[in-house]
Amino acid sequence: MILDLHPNIRIERLTLGAEKAPLMVIDNVVADPERLVRKATTRQFQPRGANYPGIRTEAPLGYQQLFRDRLKDTLFEFFGLTGRSLAFPMCHYSLVTTPAAQLAPLQRIPHADSVDSRGLATVHYLFKSDLGGTAFYRHRATGFEFIDSSRVDTYSSHLERLLREPHAVAAGYINSDTDLFEQIASVPSAFNRMLVYRRNSLHSGNIDKAFVPDANPLTGRLSINCFIDPVA
Repeated sequence: MILDLHPNIRIERLTLGAEKAPLMVIDNVVADPERLVRKATTRQFQPRGANYPGIRTEAPLGYQQLFRDRLKDTLFEFFGLTGRSLAFPMCHYSLVTTPAAQLAPLQRIPHADSVDSRGLATVHYLFKSDLGGTAFYRHRATGFEFIDSSRVDTYSSHLERLLREPHAVAAGYINSDTDLFEQIASVPSAFNRMLVYRRNSLHSGNIDKAFVPDANPLTGRLSINCFIDPVA
């Protein structure tokens, strides 16, 4: 599957919170996003990973190639990366399908995907309904907005204490300030919009309490999510 960038692509370079972690918002990413949606309808989705609240399947290999051919230099410059190419430890279609009442405690709070500040994460929205974007958070007790190797032990000890208290985390998807976390940024979804951020930033899907899970790629909360690493 050969993909190309949209002729009217727009790139916005932002920072998050007090710690100024980089955030890139790209509108009109691919030239034919509907084709990506149609491709998703031909794939078999299934649960992957204990913490993702839904189902996933591999994205087309051409999607990764688009990054390597057309977006690599932009990402390297903005995120301060070095290397010759990009690797994709994960690149999946994703559908959120877990009802709010069935979320595990760790699914109800923001998370960091990695402690490596070089690793990037992307979310590419492929739905048109108002099903929620992505929000970023500060952990109130520590002030951490990202979790790196120097912070992971401290942050993990806070989480361990938290999980020993069954009622400390409110039910449902987090989508605003709580006693434990302060929302420092929120980017709404838009069809064919992509966010790119460091994987160690604390973040969560910004999903409303009225959200109704839908496993149909044509009507559900479909996205493509990737982990991207620079390689020599």
